[in-house]
Order: sequence, then C-alpha cells, then structure tokens
Amino acid sequence: MTLVGPELKVGDKAPDFVVLPNLVETASLKDTAGKTRLMSVVPSLDTGVCEAQTRRFNEEAGKLGDGVRVLTFSMDLPMAQTRFCSTHGIKNVVCYSDHKTGKFGEAYGTLIKELRLLSRAIFVVGKDDEIKYIEYVKEMTQHPDYDKALAATKAAAK
Repeated sequence: MTLVGPELKVGDKAPDFVVLPNLVETASLKDTAGKTRLMSVVPSLDTGVCEAQTRRFNEEAGKLGDGVRVLTFSMDLPMAQTRFCSTHGIKNVVCYSDHKTGKFGEAYGTLIKELRLLSRAIFVVGKDDEIKYIEYVKEMTQHPDYDKALAATKAAAK
C-alpha cells in the first residue's frame, strides 16, 4: 500500500489539520493547544482492532489527567463515529473524521492511497506542539504498542 504524505519523526513540529467532529463544525490542532495529545489513528472504528484500540485508550484516558487529550482519527463519517461512541460507551476520547478532505492523513503520512483510509498509527504531541512519540503500525491488523504510547504520553504531560 502507498502512504501519502511525509513520515514524521520525533522532534518534528506537529502539522496542523482541519477535521470534523460532526457534520457542521471543524477542529484543528489549535483547539487542544497547551495540552498533551495522544492521537490514535485507525482505519475504521467498526473493525475489531480499531474498536479494541479505541476502547483501550478510552479506559486509559480517564487516568491521564486534565492536561491530556486523547483523540481518535478515522475516515468514518462523523455520524458513524458518534454512533460508535454512544454504543460502546466511549466518553474519554474525542473522535475526528478526516473523510471530507483526507488532509490529516496527508499531513501525518497515514493516508492509504489505494483505499482512501488512514493507516494505524499513534502520535504523542506535547504541549509545545512537538511530536514526542510516533508509531506507524506496519500491518493494519496489528495492535499498536499501547504501553509505549501511554508511557510517552505520561512523560510528555509532566
């Protein structure tokens, strides 16, 4: 599969983006300025690994404190994300849809050209908007390293 966009590195400034939290509003990196962000990127919430990943980070998000925001990005429509969250009790993670433009995926190097889905990845972005941790998961059916991502999030939030 061909990933569109750069392969970001730890120490890079996190690219800004415009995504949809619902059909009307937009959101960007600036909306969480001053917070540490754990950015979980999934192909589709309605698949087993993506569901497990989102549930795991939802459980952990409550333990990370007010200085951390946990964000999930996918190509799912905002209505599907809302339904998924309400059905699965996801209350500590904010879901964002990149379906309209794919610009988040392009900026973070996760847009799969052949499928127009996002590849699985984790980014931890510090309060200073610097990327502190990255994991590009090579196989879509594999889980990310949750422990490393959470440890990097906790370290960045100090």
